[in-house]
Amino acid sequence: MAALDFFRIGHTYRNIGRLRHIVNVFLKHGFGQFLERLNLRRFVPFRRRIRLLRMGRGEAPYCPLPEERTTLAERIRLAFEELGPTFIKFGQILSVRPDLIPRPFIEEFSKLQDEVPPFPVQEARAILEAEWKRPIEQVLASFDEVPVAAASIAQVHRARLLSGEDVVLKIRRPHIETLVAQDVEILRRLAELIDRRIPEMRIFNLTMIVDEFARCIRKEMDFVLEGENAARFRLHFDKNPDAYVPAVFRELSTLKVLVLERIGGIRINDVRRLEKAGFDLTDVARQGVEIAYKMVLEDGFFHADPHPGNLFVLPDGRIGIVDFGIVGRVSEDQQRLFADTFVAFVRKDFGRLVEAYIEMGVVSPETDLARFRREFKRDLEEMIEPIFGRRFRQIPLAEYAQRAIDLAVKYKLQLPRDLYLLNKTMVTIEGLALQLAPDLDLYGLARPFAERLVKKYYSASGMARDAGEEILKIASLVRNAPKRADDMVEKVLKDDLHLNLSHKGLDRFTQEFDRSSNRLSFALIIASIVVGSSIIVLSAKDVTHGYPLLALIGYGAAVALGLWLVIAIMRSGRL
Repeated sequence: MAALDFFRIGHTYRNIGRLRHIVNVFLKHGFGQFLERLNLRRFVPFRRRIRLLRMGRGEAPYCPLPEERTTLAERIRLAFEELGPTFIKFGQILSVRPDLIPRPFIEEFSKLQDEVPPFPVQEARAILEAEWKRPIEQVLASFDEVPVAAASIAQVHRARLLSGEDVVLKIRRPHIETLVAQDVEILRRLAELIDRRIPEMRIFNLTMIVDEFARCIRKEMDFVLEGENAARFRLHFDKNPDAYVPAVFRELSTLKVLVLERIGGIRINDVRRLEKAGFDLTDVARQGVEIAYKMVLEDGFFHADPHPGNLFVLPDGRIGIVDFGIVGRVSEDQQRLFADTFVAFVRKDFGRLVEAYIEMGVVSPETDLARFRREFKRDLEEMIEPIFGRRFRQIPLAEYAQRAIDLAVKYKLQLPRDLYLLNKTMVTIEGLALQLAPDLDLYGLARPFAERLVKKYYSASGMARDAGEEILKIASLVRNAPKRADDMVEKVLKDDLHLNLSHKGLDRFTQEFDRSSNRLSFALIIASIVVGSSIIVLSAKDVTHGYPLLALIGYGAAVALGLWLVIAIMRSGRL
């Protein structure tokens, strides 16, 4: 019955071929027993089903990659790579969520590379003309047919406008939205199936993970949104002497095409070329770090994919930033938490830091707050106290960032996705900076930004602003209290007050009951065939070898179905 779930959704028949491919790729990488538990045998070729039957009898599973040489996380990564763009993106998004999956999977999924062969230039031209609704010769003076980059969602071509500006064209892959929608739908149905049939995996909340992935990848495919992100960064760094963000040509940009000013420079990690060009590596590292601090601590809007391919040192010494598909945001509450962290760090007031987390609303409602205050404070002290008295360059920031994330996972803090993106961003920037200048004083660079942030929230004007906001919240609560009380009374009077109950372990009982009832029904059908065939024997006149032909067919079918039922019961281990 499990596989029939895929036929209950619209447009699913076109998904069956893709689903069959997905199932067989996971089977190839040693997940036969997992697929067996999901009852997806019908999507497996017959010769491979025989191997699944052997697995049910305890024989070794089919796996061309020996499990002693590959970990579970590695086999999943290899399957994602083989399944293409959607699954690669899925793994990459999971790689920044240590609150959702264990660390070995984080490390393995971080190896996924978003590099695929380019699609034909004829298709690129066709997309441009369809989006611009005119021949490209009426827009472009020149068009480089060889892409400079090709990824799972888009590829990039150089071009020159008729007006003379050098630009890059980011063109979305043909039909990628259809493939992504198809894969997301299959992933969602698989997640629901896993929740029902493998209860021990419910702790991962797979349906929520798939829904979040769907939101993320839809944003990445929206080039209008990416253009708006670029324009916002350009506004933030308009007068900044250290950074440059290319201009967006909005009149030529659409959902499928993004047109940006072309900038030329040296990749920020190309040390040899930077030195040859005469750049001061320490100054380059300083600029990169200060740009990141400004995004996070001042603007509250940061580039969440700052790998070396997206950062260039321009001829005038500024750092050029490109690719704005993945961004993160730091809310006012989160910036206030950062300010509280800085103050608590200076004062060694770990109790205040714990209260800041509680006030931020990231602690689960089911948490025992007294126990949380006691144990979380102790863990913070153990993590932070060794830092005091050490030079900042002696502090492994990446290690401490990871330990902070581990604490969040341990206490099930409901941190926003953007904070995990922020962790990855800062670790990446730190790594690049220390690669360029190992003795760079990161603390000295962070201090002015931290002081301005603390002043923003701890100055008289800042505290007055916060007090005003709290007064407005209280006023709103008081103003709406009578209406909320009226709504509750009205629901009681209308018998519209509901109580939600959840039964733990009921799903497994339902599955077992469903399986047993199906077998009982199957046995009754077999018995009915036997009885019907016997009646035919007693009443029929035309016989073959002493028995009616129809009765012989009925007996044969009953024997075959009976044997199949017995084998299924024996394989389940429940005689």
